[in-house]
Amino acid sequence: MSSRIGVCLVGANGAVATTIMAGIALMKKGLVPRRGMTTEGHLGQMLDLAPLEGMVFGGWDLRNDTAYEAAVGHEVVQRHLLDQVKEELSSFRPWPATASSRFLYSMAGKNLVVAKNARDELKQLEQNISTFKIENRLERVVMVNLTSTEKYCELEDVHQSIEAFEAGLDSDDERISPSMKYLYIACKLGVPHVNFTPSLSKIPALEQLAEKCGVPIAGEDGKTGQTLLKTVLAPAFAIRQLHVDGWYSTNILGNNDGLVLKDPGSNRTKVTSKQNVLDNILGYKVEDHQVHIHYYKPRGDAKEAWDNIDVSGFLGERMQIKLDFLCKDSILAAPLVIDLVRLIDCASRCGEAGIQRQLSSFFKAPYHTQNEEPVHDLFKQNDLLMRWAEKVKATSVSFKASKMSGRDHSSSSHYFRAKDETCPN
Repeated sequence: MSSRIGVCLVGANGAVATTIMAGIALMKKGLVPRRGMTTEGHLGQMLDLAPLEGMVFGGWDLRNDTAYEAAVGHEVVQRHLLDQVKEELSSFRPWPATASSRFLYSMAGKNLVVAKNARDELKQLEQNISTFKIENRLERVVMVNLTSTEKYCELEDVHQSIEAFEAGLDSDDERISPSMKYLYIACKLGVPHVNFTPSLSKIPALEQLAEKCGVPIAGEDGKTGQTLLKTVLAPAFAIRQLHVDGWYSTNILGNNDGLVLKDPGSNRTKVTSKQNVLDNILGYKVEDHQVHIHYYKPRGDAKEAWDNIDVSGFLGERMQIKLDFLCKDSILAAPLVIDLVRLIDCASRCGEAGIQRQLSSFFKAPYHTQNEEPVHDLFKQNDLLMRWAEKVKATSVSFKASKMSGRDHSSSSHYFRAKDETCPN
């Protein structure tokens, strides 16, 4: 297996993306610990994962600053650390991105694709990936959506089938969002795709296309802080039969995501993603579950997530639990994205396609089919991941043993089937 893997970041000059690139560069030089990534622990020892040293970055953004300039502006990674990888970060400049005022509150930046229509726009984005692979001699590429939260949208007829979606592209249908376009490109080019945002991209049409093209997809909305704690505490309350009477959550943050979330449409997308976990885990509807997100400029990326939980227990006695999580949002998100890149690349090499449920622990709103209940309990999600990893490891050992013995292994598990089918146009 080639150790090099291309990582195409949508939103490559954002706080999370530049934190990832700076972190990888710093870890390569041994200047910071390799901490916070599950793939650097036991899970990484089980699987044949792409090394951090082999990751090559490309991507799109509305701003055309270098990654160093963008990272300095975000003030997430300390300046003395950034300066030690200034050369590496300064060599990165993003490709022109696609955007839509219909879906994004703030379209800061002018680094936009200039195209005659949607098809021409997609052609240029596809060419970015093809050129990136050739110039860096890459066989494998993964795409990750790290853009700002798009406005809430409902599923409509153009989203329901591949044929309707293709017709929508032909007619420049404005109901097709930028996030959907990037996922469409990934499916067409056979590129595994991760949606780390709450923006709607896995519509029925693209779920079908991912299966048809043999492309693994995972999302949505990275589970970094407040929701992570919810999916840890809620199972504990359920086990102890403590009834959750109410759960009040509020967030204050001042980075670009916070600014975007001032828009009611984008805010609704985010809040919807964060609200759905409790009832699923507890098995009943929490009557007063509130989630609030507020832009507060002085905080920058250092957000505060505050929770008040009202529970009742033995003899109906009422109790309160209060949590205050102060953290840099991008510091929590960056290692999860690195994990997801390595794991979805592994899934792709194993011949997986469509929704990757084993990656549910990384998301607030894990991908699932319309007739399926997603798993939200963090411990059950982790069990899904570990069972998948054990199966991949066992199959790998069997495959290698068969190959060494000279036996015919053409009927080996689907985890190692050849991906020689081409995606229909």
